[in-house]
Amino acid sequence: MELQRIRALRGPNIWSRHTTLEVTVDLGPAHMAVAEIPGFETRLRELLPDMFSGAEWAEADLSGATAARATLAHVLERVAMALQKRARVPVSFSKTTATKEAGQFKVVVEYREEDVAHAAVAAAVQVIDAVLAERTFDVQAAVQQLRCQDEDLRLGPSTGAIVRAADARGVPTRRLNSGSLVQLGWGSRQRRILAAETDRTSAIGESIAQDKELTKMLLRSVGVPVPAGGPVKDAEEAWEVAQEVGVPVVLKPQHGNQGRGVAVNLTTREQVLAAFQAASAEGSSVLVERFARGADHRLLVVGTG
Repeated sequence: MELQRIRALRGPNIWSRHTTLEVTVDLGPAHMAVAEIPGFETRLRELLPDMFSGAEWAEADLSGATAARATLAHVLERVAMALQKRARVPVSFSKTTATKEAGQFKVVVEYREEDVAHAAVAAAVQVIDAVLAERTFDVQAAVQQLRCQDEDLRLGPSTGAIVRAADARGVPTRRLNSGSLVQLGWGSRQRRILAAETDRTSAIGESIAQDKELTKMLLRSVGVPVPAGGPVKDAEEAWEVAQEVGVPVVLKPQHGNQGRGVAVNLTTREQVLAAFQAASAEGSSVLVERFARGADHRLLVVGTG
């Protein structure tokens, strides 16, 4: 079995509305059906007992009426999909079809993260090679590696929630970079988001929100209660301000996000000095504020209109 080309289809395509990998597989003109390979299906079931059992195996059945047509290309499709699913990747579409060239097939599998799909296809090839050679293969280790890779690459909580909401509404999504830039929809009606920001987010509003001291000043001006404190230049001044506003205090970068460099409920000079170093490492001026006890909530509202 030779993989001649792997092509990422990053939008609606002839196979599906999903993002997919299209793998051109050459089995040679004299290739055999799976049913003609002695013991292949039995060894495959033994190697992947927890993946192809019950409903999962019924969906991926290579026996019975399909035996005359099922090939190693079909096995590649189903194993690649099974590995992604076991790695908790939410995929559902796959397809294998013969081309005009004898022994050549197109294997198409849905993906969420392109690199994870490439790794799943490579692992599926290793599984097939192991079954053909009658040797063992650590499937669980491969699944764990895919899961870790997916967790490293997947979108953050806010962006992921928006993408899931789009999926639930039938809106196609496409990730445009390795960060949080995502396209919703296609063509002239497409929209783009960056984390929880949209292409209609005010640049001025964003700049204000990124400056914690400016945000606090504007909130105070309209009567919203804000904690006492302010920016400091060095660690000693941080401790002086902490004593003025009263401990416990919070130290945080004036410009930052995702809680990086933030330290809370500080009561001693040593804690404040250490927290200042951590906050200033974020490349921003540092704020010292009175600590307000309570639960911390982050809300993301996806509009229905």
